[in-house]
Amino acid sequence: MEIREYAPFDEREIAELYGAVGWTAYTDDLPALQRGFANSLLVLGAYEDGALLGIIRCVGDGETIVRIQDVLVFPEYQRRGAGRALVKAVLERFPRVRQIELATDANDPVSNAFYRAQGFRGFPEIGITGYMRFRTKKGE
Repeated sequence: MEIREYAPFDEREIAELYGAVGWTAYTDDLPALQRGFANSLLVLGAYEDGALLGIIRCVGDGETIVRIQDVLVFPEYQRRGAGRALVKAVLERFPRVRQIELATDANDPVSNAFYRAQGFRGFPEIGITGYMRFRTKKGE
């Protein structure tokens, strides 16, 4: 498996990946997602024999904070190490950053177990609470 920067943005490939994992709120506005990729701190792809297995997308300043915004792996490649390799590559890229954070669905035990296995801890465990303004549909 090879981890490398994801570029250029391939609309078809990204729409297929996000759709395959059910993240269609992003694919409803692909131009916005493309701008998001362009403005991201880092986007890496996991590849095998030239085929994209998944991506990780980070935002932040790269010095004091990095937020892992998206970790997506095609369902047929999940649980084969691609997600773990992507997270590891980000952690290695930013070893001195004080805060590397992410958000995930509290009701998804698989995602929560995955992130815990990568060394992440829930906010309450480290004395932090989080807040978010979250818009589920355009205009809300």
